Amino acid sequence: LGFGLFPMQLTLLIALTSIVLQLTPVQSLSMSYRGGRGRGGSRGGGRGGGRGEYYKNKYGRGGGRGRGRSDDTPRIASGGGSYSDLINCLERLDGKSYGAYHDLDTPLDRGWVNSEFGFSLFVERAQSDPFAAPTRCRIIIDKAKAAFPPSLYSNRIRSMALSDYLLRALHANCKKLGADEAMGGKGWSGPKGGDMQVLEPCQHVLEQSAVRVDENGNVVVQMSVNLPARGRNILGFAAKEIFSKTLPSMIGKSLLHKSLQAQNLQNHVDSIEDQCWLQTELPSKNLIAFLRNGAVLPRISGVDDRPMNSKTAVPFESPKRLEVSFRLPNAGTTVTGMGIPKGISLICGGGFHGKSTVLQALQVGVYAKIPGDGREFCVTSPNAMKIRAEDGRNIQSCDISSFINNLPFGKDTSCFDTADASGSTSQAANIVEAIEIGADTLLLDEDTCATNFMIRDSKMMQLVAPEKEPITPFVSIVRSLYDEHGISTVLVVGGAGDFFEPADNVLVLDCYKCNDMTQRAKEIVVNAQDSRQSLPAKKEFHTARPRSLIENKIAPNGKVKVLSQERISYGESELDISFVEQVVGKSQSAAILNALQHLSTQKHSNQTLKDSLLALEKKLDSEGLSSLTPAQFNGGMSRARILEIGAAINRLRRPNSLVQAQEK
Repeated sequence: LGFGLFPMQLTLLIALTSIVLQLTPVQSLSMSYRGGRGRGGSRGGGRGGGRGEYYKNKYGRGGGRGRGRSDDTPRIASGGGSYSDLINCLERLDGKSYGAYHDLDTPLDRGWVNSEFGFSLFVERAQSDPFAAPTRCRIIIDKAKAAFPPSLYSNRIRSMALSDYLLRALHANCKKLGADEAMGGKGWSGPKGGDMQVLEPCQHVLEQSAVRVDENGNVVVQMSVNLPARGRNILGFAAKEIFSKTLPSMIGKSLLHKSLQAQNLQNHVDSIEDQCWLQTELPSKNLIAFLRNGAVLPRISGVDDRPMNSKTAVPFESPKRLEVSFRLPNAGTTVTGMGIPKGISLICGGGFHGKSTVLQALQVGVYAKIPGDGREFCVTSPNAMKIRAEDGRNIQSCDISSFINNLPFGKDTSCFDTADASGSTSQAANIVEAIEIGADTLLLDEDTCATNFMIRDSKMMQLVAPEKEPITPFVSIVRSLYDEHGISTVLVVGGAGDFFEPADNVLVLDCYKCNDMTQRAKEIVVNAQDSRQSLPAKKEFHTARPRSLIENKIAPNGKVKVLSQERISYGESELDISFVEQVVGKSQSAAILNALQHLSTQKHSNQTLKDSLLALEKKLDSEGLSSLTPAQFNGGMSRARILEIGAAINRLRRPNSLVQAQEK
């Protein structure tokens, strides 16, 4: 009556409500609406859950969107058998709840065997939800079926080159067949998934975890499949199409020797091995880098690493004084170009004349290139490190006292810590940290350096007395770095002639043509009346105190994810490696992430940071990238150098994760 109803109407309403309650269980109503809308229960004061709680109860709680499980019950993979067993299984699963895809899971030693195509398929753990991370798979093609000549994988370099060629063929055929495209269903209830993902290769040849040829000649592939569904029901016949037709077709077209252009494959492997050989030969001629004549160094754009059109690009040519030649063992031909000697070399010239293009070629010269890239046989010392200023970065227990001292209020720089470095302190730390890990060559571009870190002219020294300036500029130390420590420097400079005096070689780019102007630069130094007074006094660089890694301080303690090539989500913190410029792909960032997790499980009590990283390098050399993620079928990694892994550790915002060795 309080609602304005007459007694007869109220009686009828109560009767109807009673009927509804009998037809619809109260439990179901409470699951559907308890907690109002959304996950937080912000309306209605219940436990929350909303629509998500309803679907979890209706379809099963599964494993969420991650790769983990919602309970502690160990998974027992029961799949595996003949390939016809797999096909029958997929037909049987059609229309069932998505979680039933776990029937495909296999143990590590028992896969789905395809005798016709000579491969076995292993499924790590089928995704529990159509929106979860795709299902990781491993395919092993028997050596007898793959039939690659042993000469193509007779050593580690040739095996890497062969694996790279096969990855490129597999990725190309995946796209050609449209296998990388998901179903086009709309809405929650429409068809979804069905796409296959293979690691996308880049212009560089890197050791990677997607395709590798083992020492016996078997081809091991790791890729992901987004298992198809409609709503949360399995599309078994769509999955059958993937595994019975698409996957065998990709294998047959990409990973068998008989299906490939044998001469192109041979040339690819030989070229990569010759480039790696050339890199190892640099010290024999007292060089830190080599740029071949005729190389096409410019790229299409800042986001497209392919070579600029040869009709537009100016091929590189060496100045005569610096020209050297090498005879390549596989090609049997001689390659000639510019050798950059150990010591201090400047790359000068006007704006937009190609200085930075040359330096960029040098910084990625630590990696071999695919034939046709334009930068083949442009190689740099494998321990060369690009250095720049990096405002705001984290620094821990770093001895930067060679460059910065006498800070206000007596702040110690022999064990320097900050969560917000300036341009000068960050550049000093970047140099010290690189040398600590083993860098033998520093690559710098004045455009990305802190000016007050690089030079101090005579006018500024008159205004600010030397005893009031805590920064010892790089120009005063660069000579000591080489003379006392054997660390070479290549510096792009267009605005400061102060570096002419300590330089061993001065190159000038003029309309992309490289000229040797060392003699002229030295004449300018001699003729300048105030040249001696314009430079601060030379200083010695002293070896920084070694540091050690505290393993439990770098444990992620939470979820981890590679967000992009530049950013990694690591537990509750975000790791920014955007200024670690020799990371050339997201797959390298994935390897760095997994390396950090691995290092957090190891004991480092009696090791320096460099020792810990060298132990990791030895492990990767002997066991491969997959040793970082055992039993996970991770096909998304490319190997990074320990210099980049160390750089990531140094940028990780974890207090007390690095300490100077004597403090332990």
